[in-house]
Amino acid sequence: MPNVPAASALPRRDQIRREAARLFAARGFLGVGVDEIGKAVGISGPGLYRHFAGKDAMLADLLIGISERLLEEGRRRAGGGDGPSAALDALISGHVDFALNDRDLITLHDRELLNLKEEDRRTVRRLQRGYVELWVDVVRQAYPPLAGPAAEPVARAAVHAVFGLINSTPHSLGPHPAQGERTGLQRDGMAALLHTLAHGAFAAAAESAAVSAADSAAESAASDTAPADTSERV
Repeated sequence: MPNVPAASALPRRDQIRREAARLFAARGFLGVGVDEIGKAVGISGPGLYRHFAGKDAMLADLLIGISERLLEEGRRRAGGGDGPSAALDALISGHVDFALNDRDLITLHDRELLNLKEEDRRTVRRLQRGYVELWVDVVRQAYPPLAGPAAEPVARAAVHAVFGLINSTPHSLGPHPAQGERTGLQRDGMAALLHTLAHGAFAAAAESAAVSAADSAAESAASDTAPADTSERV
């Protein structure tokens, strides 16, 4: 039997998604034409319009789709029922897998969000906020020093920092050796490193929150025990 490219096993719409993401990530949304995407999947440029209304629709489909997928998968992982520490571990693993498996989409998300139509951009932002809130809630349960009201901004900042760390993967993961370039850290090593660093960031945030809480308690105690000012007021 003849060898059949793996892409042909995908539905046509998914082939278009994959090639559009690859081309947009490599050359930018504005630098890619519909004809080029069509050529990459073996159909005419106008033939793409049977699947998408145009380039704008492709970009919206990619960015809204990945935001929906992350939120849905995050909710599934967080609701595993094995406790907050296991839920956080599962969330980290899921986001690391996304960053390693969908490097083109990470690049698109970082670089092309402003090219979405306003309505689509609002949809992406809404989904992103839901995903962030999910993480913040789980992190505060997993690390009790972050559970207090005063520590909420610390937990939120730590979540965004971890996202930034994991989402930097497309810029730090080694290229494929077949490309003839020097290789960097490979997938399994990168996944383990990102996982460890994420947990380290949350542990550091919890320690910082605990120190701040202790300092605040000490200041409050000192204020309560300070002698009253009995000097005469003029």
